[in-house]
Amino acid sequence: VLTKDSVTVSVDAVVYYRVSNATISIANVENAHHSTRLLAQTTLRNTMGTRHLHEILKAWGIKVERVEIKDVRLPVQLQRAMAAEAEAAREARAKVIAAEGEQKASRALREASEVIGDSPAALQLRYLQTLNTISAEKNSTIVFPLPIDLITYFMKKNEFLGGAEGPSM
Repeated sequence: VLTKDSVTVSVDAVVYYRVSNATISIANVENAHHSTRLLAQTTLRNTMGTRHLHEILKAWGIKVERVEIKDVRLPVQLQRAMAAEAEAAREARAKVIAAEGEQKASRALREASEVIGDSPAALQLRYLQTLNTISAEKNSTIVFPLPIDLITYFMKKNEFLGGAEGPSM
């Protein structure tokens, strides 16, 4: 039985009853003994479920002086549920931490882009740092990208030199 304060208790109870009218008992109920036991169980369960454990014990004339836990057994199903809950909580915390990291990284990138935007030379320095990092990894193939500014410079120079004649071959 589960008490009002969510304590699971096992109760052994005794039901004392007396049949006051045997004729009515036999005529109205198929099995009076069995029905009385079921009613007693239901009443006990309802009574226990609406009371705290200390109230139940007090009604029986029992005062708890001290409690020592000797053994705790959890059903396997409850163990699995608790493990799943703990795993879900860990995953939720990991997602929050990852989101906070992404937020900090995006702020740092925004600040870096503002610094680079203020100084074109900073972009070139960052480009060279990136190439240096790539070369330190000892990859077998390095793709060497050219800055678009450099390409547009040569395109403008070609137009200036070529004039109306068009590009030379």
